[in-house]
Amino acid sequence: MSKLRCQISISLDGFVAGPNQSEENPLGEGGERLHDWVVPLAAWRRSHGKQGGEVNESTRVFEESLENVGAGLMGRNMFGPIGGGPWGDEQWTGWWGDEPPYHCPVFILTHHPRDPVVMEGGTTFHFVTDGIKSALDQAREAAGGKDVMLWGGGKVAQQYLAAGLLDELELHVVPVVLGDGARLFDNLGDAEVQLEQVRAVEAPGVTHLKYRSVR
Repeated sequence: MSKLRCQISISLDGFVAGPNQSEENPLGEGGERLHDWVVPLAAWRRSHGKQGGEVNESTRVFEESLENVGAGLMGRNMFGPIGGGPWGDEQWTGWWGDEPPYHCPVFILTHHPRDPVVMEGGTTFHFVTDGIKSALDQAREAAGGKDVMLWGGGKVAQQYLAAGLLDELELHVVPVVLGDGARLFDNLGDAEVQLEQVRAVEAPGVTHLKYRSVR
């Protein structure tokens, strides 16, 4: 059965982005450090059309994150630009250039309608204005039986956690203290989030903690 999975880098004090996010600094002050473990990996570089790189205990974790994914979900803030609002001239097509690394349909949660954006490499961005359940239903249909990956950011992950719709959560815990920014586990209200640990993998500069939701 198709699962909704989420994997996200997080600081020791619970932030998935630093403070003062902007178009020039989309992950906020210090936020880039949350991804220092993955950017040098040969597997990550290969997925972004680059050569070379490292192989270590994180390699298999990253490779698994790309397996059996048929569609993706993403919040407006992650897609950008920072600050949201109407799409204007609709020239914005994300942070990733002409060929985003997703290679599948990606459904963006937004309050502002927009026609789909077809990119190179198999990625098409769809814009959903009627909530998280509708976005998930559309993503599951597009995935054709494969899993749906929730790419972030933190606010969207909170919504799916609170609604009990997330099946798997993998935290890449980085030994960084950001002090402020976007927290992952805020704003859950009265939701009873129960997680069961599946595994823990220690790797250079990061610990990977994988959980499944208990319903």
